[in-house]
Amino acid sequence: MYIQTDARMIYRFRVILDTHEDVFRDIEIEGSSTFEDFHNTITQSFGFGGQEMASFYLSNELWDQGEEISLFDMGEKPGEVLVMSDTSLESLIDEDQTRLIYIYDFLSMWTFLVELAEIAEEEEGRSYPNLMFAHGQIPEDAPEKEFIVENLEGDDEEDDLGYDPEDLDNLDFDTNWN
Repeated sequence: MYIQTDARMIYRFRVILDTHEDVFRDIEIEGSSTFEDFHNTITQSFGFGGQEMASFYLSNELWDQGEEISLFDMGEKPGEVLVMSDTSLESLIDEDQTRLIYIYDFLSMWTFLVELAEIAEEEEGRSYPNLMFAHGQIPEDAPEKEFIVENLEGDDEEDDLGYDPEDLDNLDFDTNWN
């Protein structure tokens, strides 16, 4: 016998700032909420103003960046990019697709690793979204990313064209190009 339940499904996420220090927030939000609702919840829980551009990216177990869910449709053709306000969490996130990368403020590149911990039924009397737990303080500036240039032989000192990325004075270009 099938019993219908009216309980809303709640998604419990851990949102981790990609930095050496432990800085994370555990957030509960309704599965029917949009990615824009989740974006607003994340920015508030980390103390951001929320006025900067941001995107979510689907990810896998290796934290590779996949399909983008953008705050605004910036695609060449309208509708070719998923937009946060039009996309619900439950439409993309489930037990098989549990990881997201969230980037806030593309000038500072605040990068967060977001992982679904659990899908549970709504708890009576609790309002959502809910900040369950906060750990660590966000630094004043976004953590810098370390980029390593490797040539085909795996040597970190020069790129594959033979240039030393640390030796900018010997690059051959006209400084008065404009």
